[in-house]
Order: sequence, then C-alpha cells, then structure tokens
Amino acid sequence: MMIGWWIAVLILTIGAIGAAMIAARTEKYWLATVSLVPVAIALILGSTGNTLPGNASGLIVLMSAALVALATIAGSPLVALVLSLASYPAPRGEHGGILVADGDSPLPKREVLRGGTTIGYLERFAFIGSLMVGQPGAIAVMVAIKGLGRFSELENAAARERFIIGTLVSMVWAGLCTAALLVGR
Repeated sequence: MMIGWWIAVLILTIGAIGAAMIAARTEKYWLATVSLVPVAIALILGSTGNTLPGNASGLIVLMSAALVALATIAGSPLVALVLSLASYPAPRGEHGGILVADGDSPLPKREVLRGGTTIGYLERFAFIGSLMVGQPGAIAVMVAIKGLGRFSELENAAARERFIIGTLVSMVWAGLCTAALLVGR
C-alpha cells in the first residue's frame, strides 16, 4: 500500500527538518544532507505513479506543510555546505555577512551580503508559493529584485561568487522540494 510509503516520507521529512535545524545551529552543515532522502523518495514515488490518494487529504496537507518547511529551513545549511566546498572561506561579519576588502584599498574590510540567511528563507518560501499558485513568472521577478537589491555589494569578486552560488543552490533546493510536493499529488 503506497500510503504507508508516504507516511514514511512524512516522518523522514520531519526528521530532516530537525537535522537541518541542528546543522544550522551547530554549523555542521553536512547534517542537512539527510534532507535529500525524503525529497528523493517523494520524487521517485510520485514519478512512478505512486501518488497520494485523493481521499488522504489530511496526509496531503501535512506532507505539503512538511515539504514547504523542509525547503525553507534546510536550504540555509545546504547553501552554507556548498559555499564551503565551492569557494575559499570568507571571514564572517558580526551581522551575518562576509568581510571583504576593496582591492588594494587601505580602507578596512567591510561587511557585505548581510541578512543572507533571512533573505534565503523568504526566497525559498516565495519560490514554492509562486509555483503552488501557478505563477512561475514570479520567480523571475523575485530574482530580479534580489539582484537589484544586492547590486551595490556585488563589485567584489568574493561577494559575487557567494551571491551567485548561494542563490542557485537555494533555488535548486526549493525547486526539488516543490517538484517532490507537486509530483506526489
């Protein structure tokens, strides 16, 4: 019976949310990789025609809420993990951004990309929301607004690299979670 598999996916998703929260708090970002498991299982189940039955509306609501929460919460430690693998370590500022110097400038380092974690939460939540209501074009608007809002901070190569990688990882993760949610219905 396929409903049993979906209940298992729900339980795994809730566990993955907990692991992602621990990963973010302890900066052991690799813990968030367990979030890939329920998403992969949901994608496999849904793509093989084993969708949630229409009479399981309570489970559909719980599964939807859990996947939205997983997309929103697990994205931050996953982004941090990929950034740690893809780029050289950037010194952290006291407000959550990174410290950068402007070339050969004698001025002290300044903090850029502040609030990235909060912006990431909002970005992933809005990404899923736009697809859930059938407005994928809203994602392009969101990316444009984010780029314009960060434009003045992107003259530094390290900031540009982190902005691009972080945004792409965040969007891909939100897209995978959205696909798992939609394919399972």
